Amino acid sequence: MNARGLAVRALAKHYGETPVFRNVSLDVAPGEFVAIVGESGVGKSTLLNCMAALDRWDAGSIAHADIDLGALDAQQRALWRRTQVGFVFQAFHVLPHLDVAQNVALPLMLQGRRDEARVAQMLAAVGLAGTGERLPQQLSGGQLQRVAIARALVHRPALLLADEPTGNLDPATAAKVMEVLAGQTREHGASLVLVTHSEAAAARADRVLHLRADGIA
Repeated sequence: MNARGLAVRALAKHYGETPVFRNVSLDVAPGEFVAIVGESGVGKSTLLNCMAALDRWDAGSIAHADIDLGALDAQQRALWRRTQVGFVFQAFHVLPHLDVAQNVALPLMLQGRRDEARVAQMLAAVGLAGTGERLPQQLSGGQLQRVAIARALVHRPALLLADEPTGNLDPATAAKVMEVLAGQTREHGASLVLVTHSEAAAARADRVLHLRADGIA
């Protein structure tokens, strides 16, 4: 396992007395694209939130680049996410009062960095060159998802997490989104974990893992 990658070991999560999943172990190397599929309610999004240290787990461990995420306090987790993680949500989560370029630049701004050239480069990479001054309400759903991908990648994160990023898109736009996501991930050597119900999206991955209540395979 490359020390820069993601390592999950014997992970378990409960909500109260209700088990969500247990005995989940997997590795994701830098530059590798892993898709996680499974039935609704099996905890795919919860697992992704654990990988981002947004949610706590009850047993097991998650390490990224030899950092034990479970040992970090809230401030340390936030700083790790700010510098190391890009998260693509199905619901986009763009800020309506900021223009497209400002939305994409947010991860850089949170690090106290300003790089207009990098923002423009990422907008061009996702096929949105020239849209930086538009507001989100002037874009289509497919364009907004590409804005979200540009935002997730702009700070060159080592770990990219995507939760059903094509769930609200038509097949042609979904294919474009996946092409951009996979291509940019490999170009920058990030570890990509995608949670999806889409067979077409999962087919682009290097590996497909099936999450069940009793583990992952």
